[in-house]
Amino acid sequence: MTEKRTKREFTDEFKHQMVQLYNNGKGRMEIAREYDLTPSALNNCIKRFDATGSPRESDNRTSEENELIRVRKENQQLRMENDILKQAALILGRK
Repeated sequence: MTEKRTKREFTDEFKHQMVQLYNNGKGRMEIAREYDLTPSALNNCIKRFDATGSPRESDNRTSEENELIRVRKENQQLRMENDILKQAALILGRK
C-alpha cells in the first residue's frame, strides 16, 4: 500500500522556478522526480502560469467562478444566521 501524501504549500517563487525549468527544456517527469512533486501539481502550476503569468489559483479564476464562490460564501453565512435565529426563537418560546 502506498501512504497518502500530506498537502504541501509551495511559494510562488518555487513554482515560477519549476515553470522556468520546464520552459528551458527539462522534462516534466524529471522535474517532478527531482523535486519530489506530483505530476498533477507540476502540470497545474505550468498550466496556470502559461494562462495568466501567475501560479496562484485565485488569479486564474473566471469572473463567473469568483461570483459562484462569493454566492456560496454568502449562502453559508445566511444559513448560519438562520440557524442562530431558529435556536433563539426556541429559547425565547420556552420562557
